[in-house]
Amino acid sequence: MIVYRLSKSYFSEDLTGKGAEMYGGRWNSKGRALLYTSESRALSITEIAVHIPLGIVPVDYCMSSIIIPDEVLIKEIRLSELALDWRTYPYSESTQLLGDEFIRQGEALVLKVPSAVVPGEYNYLINPAHSGFQKISILKIEPFVFDQRLFK
Repeated sequence: MIVYRLSKSYFSEDLTGKGAEMYGGRWNSKGRALLYTSESRALSITEIAVHIPLGIVPVDYCMSSIIIPDEVLIKEIRLSELALDWRTYPYSESTQLLGDEFIRQGEALVLKVPSAVVPGEYNYLINPAHSGFQKISILKIEPFVFDQRLFK
């Protein structure tokens, strides 16, 4: 499977999950490393765009295509398992606890989660501390230019 990660070009080769570790995210608390990826390029763009103020077009980004081998164990969190507030912003503690537990258990390398931004689509969270993390690799990295109409 190929998943996608949109990031500032400086971080395009960084698969450590340090950004999520430093700031926390919807699916992890501060102090817990997790690499956020999306099932499509379009979803990865949308997941970034919701955090950018209108009128500011992000520059110097790259799209990384990342390979998750077929034999890798993927755990899935289904909508029916989520609290009613799971899509809220700021992020719900309920989703952070689920991601933290995924990291703590260390059973699966990847966690498939529903996108809060685009219903019906999924993000794939990769645990960089997992013993099988070396199986993850970057297929390619390409410069990415946002369409300015997204930010008007």
